[in-house]
Order: sequence, then structure tokens, then C-alpha cells
Amino acid sequence: MDIKNNDVYDFIGIGIGPFNLGLAALTQPIADCKSIFFDRQEQFNWHLGLMLDDATLQVPFMADLVTMADPSSPYSFLNYIKQTGKIYKFYIRENFFILRREYNAYCQWVVNQLEQCKFGHEVLDIVYIDPIYQITVRNKGTQETNQYMTKKIVLGTGTEPFIPKFLKNRDLPNLLHTSSYLYRKDELTQKTTVTVVGSGQSAAEIVRDLLPLTRTGLHLNWITRSERFFPLENHARLTLEMTSPEYVDYFYSLPSSKRDQLLKEQSILYKGINYELINEIFNALYNMEAADGKVNVTLIANSELQDLTVQNHGSYQLNFRLKEQDKDYAIASDFVIMATGYKYNEPTFLSHIQDRIARTDTGAFQVQRNYTIDKNQQEIFVQNAELQTHGIATPDLGMGAYRNSYILREILGREVYPVEQKIAFQSFGIEERFSSTPSFKNTESGIAEALVEKS
Repeated sequence: MDIKNNDVYDFIGIGIGPFNLGLAALTQPIADCKSIFFDRQEQFNWHLGLMLDDATLQVPFMADLVTMADPSSPYSFLNYIKQTGKIYKFYIRENFFILRREYNAYCQWVVNQLEQCKFGHEVLDIVYIDPIYQITVRNKGTQETNQYMTKKIVLGTGTEPFIPKFLKNRDLPNLLHTSSYLYRKDELTQKTTVTVVGSGQSAAEIVRDLLPLTRTGLHLNWITRSERFFPLENHARLTLEMTSPEYVDYFYSLPSSKRDQLLKEQSILYKGINYELINEIFNALYNMEAADGKVNVTLIANSELQDLTVQNHGSYQLNFRLKEQDKDYAIASDFVIMATGYKYNEPTFLSHIQDRIARTDTGAFQVQRNYTIDKNQQEIFVQNAELQTHGIATPDLGMGAYRNSYILREILGREVYPVEQKIAFQSFGIEERFSSTPSFKNTESGIAEALVEKS
């Protein structure tokens, strides 16, 4: 195939969520890097169905699209609030955690400055024509289809709302995922019983949002599989060091069985509830009981949803198992909100390049340390699809700029933005200097001094 070099992109990004948008912003100043990004959505919106008025990010504003890689970037959050006349108000606010709605507006502001970000463009297919990839893209507005040639690909299609298999493909009009909450919130004022299933930040935010309705006739159930309503435990500074380059290195070096075990143990480091929000919910319940003499709220932890049946009048019966007691119980509910998180789903447009993708024994992507999934370990990169190999830093907004700096270094063959290697005070693995058996000798002061015998 005869293709001119100026017709070939250095890389194409597919999907424009926060991570690939950050990559686009960091790529913009690089003159010798030709890139373009596609997203099938009409415009950038981040968790629009959960854009509650007072909901904030769980990471400081420095975890924006670019700051941790390039603090001087014109696409930083600080520059956004400066250009929009909000920087002094933000300063007076004295709070590093920005509103989720504000973060969304900031990302849209960045999108509007990046011509290489093409929304309303759906990737249909990818084929490999040695030595490049041909990507077929449809403009959803004009229905026109075009082919784009690229040396490398960065997949940023993100995760999708997860619903348990036994609830999928069923006619359940009064059941939704938290991602759609605000679209149907008004309906809940007409319900008598609403049940939130699941723990985590989204569940807690919705419970807090619904609490006022419990004083006007609504009964609210909050039931979670977690042993308790655990707070997010990543605010301790030494714990936060687990979202660091060296912990990613350490986690990646472990056997897959050990990584799987650690992810289960570390779930509350990235799936828990903001500590202040838990206290806010408790205080609201306390105040309601003091004022009304009762609370129309039921909270039960350690319960796994086993099944759901539709009753004659259209309500649902939810069948749970209390795990610690091995007992079954059921509750009735007019409306169910599933706070069951998100899961990565492999895009169908990869079907014609399956032979180029490395897989594990289970069929999952075999993600390399450099975030590639192709067998050559240099062509197809992933964003937020490497939880099983790179650990809890994967979905963390604060590590997005680090990963993008790393990916750009791999694509360009040089370091444009410094890629940190060691930022933590603690050591996660046994370093070489500790790996041998020490011997001891007495110093002049009589204090034993350990010497490491080197082989």
C-alpha cells in the first residue's frame, strides 16, 4: 500500500474521556507529533447522570489533565479559573477538592481549544496493513465514512456501567444504574420505597440526596455487599503513596495470583466512601430522629443481592443473603438504584486485529508495563484498562498525567515530560541492598553496625 508519510498519524486516540483528553492536551505543544482523537459522543460530559450540585472530586485540583506532567501548561485547571475570572474565589474558598460540575466545565473548556479532538465520530473498524493501522471512522452528523492511517493507537474508551448478569436484558423499567440517576430523579418523588444497592461514593451521594424525601413519605433502603459502610482509606499520606510510579512497578512485578488477592484487599482504597460524607449521612439521620422521632431509612451491610422478582403491581422483591449469618431475607421496593460500579468492556472494533493483541490465559489483555497490549509491545496502548496488572493507580485521575507522560515517551522515543521513577518515602519491595544476609561488627563507639555481604 503506497502511503505518504504526511498522511500517517503518529498515533490516534480512540475515546476522549479525562485520560485521553489529558493526552491530547499534553501532545498539543509537540510540533513533531501528529495525532487525532475520536469519540462517538456528541460532546464531552463526565458522569453527567451523577452531576449533583455539591459533589466534588475525591482528588485535589492538581489531578487535572496536565499539571502533574507540566505545571506550566495553558490547559491546567488553574489557568482555566484564571481565564474565566474565578481564581480569587477559588483561593478564598480554601478547598483543594473541586466540584464535579466544575471539573466537567474545565474539561469542556480544554476540548474547545484542541482541534484534534473530534466528537460525534465513531470508530467502526481497525485493520493492520503492514506497517500501519487503518482506522475506519464514521461522522455521525454527516454519516460520511473515512479511513485514517496511524503508526500507533491509544485506547481510551473507558469503562461502562456494570449490572449483574441476572438483571441484564430484563424488562425492569424501575431499575437503573447510578450513572443515570439525575435523568430520572424527579420520578422518585412519586415512589413510596426506593432501594440503593451497593456501597461506594456514588451510592452514598445518592442516599444523601434522597434523605430529604424520607421526611415526606419515602422509605429509603441502602443495602451493600461490603461488610460495612467503609470509608475511603486513601487519605492517609503513606497510603496515598500507593498511587505512585514505584508502587505500580512493584505491583506489576508480582505474580498474577498475588495481584488479584491484593486488589480484593485494597478495594476500600479506591471504592470506599468519602469520610466526611459518611459522617454527613449519619448526622442527617441523627437530626431527623431528633426532630421527627423516627427515620424512614434502613441500612444493611454484608448483604449480597441474589435475585429480583417482579410483583403483580409492578414493584420488585429483592432477595438478599446476609453473608455472615448465612441467612436469606427479602424486601419490597418500588424503585431500585444499582450502585454496582463500572467495568471495562473490550471494543468490538478490535475484532479484525485480534491476532496482534497479547492475551492472558483468561483472555484478558496482557498489558505490559509500558501500557501496551500488542504482541510487539510498542503499538497499541490502553488507558484505564490495566487494573489487574498495574493496580489501584489505574483509575486514579492523579496518575493520569504520569501515564500519559510515559505513553508519550514510548510513542516518540524520547522523554518530553519528565517521567518520575521514585516519589515515595517508603519502599514496597526488598531492595538489592537489603537482599543479602547482614553481618555485624562493633564500631568504635561500641554500637553494632550492620554490614551487607555482597556476593
